[in-house]
Amino acid sequence: MKEIKLEQWDKNVFEAIGKQWMLVTAGGDDKANTMTASWGGLGVLWGKNVAYVFIRPQRYTKEFVDLSDTFSLSFLGEKYREKLQYLGKVSGRTEDKIESSGLTLIRDGDTPYFEEAENVLICKKLYAQELMPECFITDKEDETWYPNGDYHTMYVAEIQKLLTK
Repeated sequence: MKEIKLEQWDKNVFEAIGKQWMLVTAGGDDKANTMTASWGGLGVLWGKNVAYVFIRPQRYTKEFVDLSDTFSLSFLGEKYREKLQYLGKVSGRTEDKIESSGLTLIRDGDTPYFEEAENVLICKKLYAQELMPECFITDKEDETWYPNGDYHTMYVAEIQKLLTK
């Protein structure tokens, strides 16, 4: 993979995140975990190019993101759809789902990502905040997405690198 400037990325982020999905991956030298995500975005905040992702408290990957300074967002091609579905359904608590997926975990410094990815964002955490029910402007989103009260934590991270094939 080679590093390119973020401004050179020709991806439609609405398609890449919302329809093609991404893998959120974090971990140390000894262990990493990943999860499939279709919520998040890219933008500019605090004078920096940022990514923001949302992780529910019960997700095992959240523990890895919380303990790491960085995480990656890996965007794989459509031929990996079944693997993305699998990685979104199976918990890394109960099995080594990365190994079972057949994908290859590699690192950029301390940050794990997938060799099979077409594009990878290496992100450094800046901010984390649990969503709160009292902050919803209308009740619809709270009632629709959080009937069990398992509110996502939103992570805002500076995009440090864009790697592409």
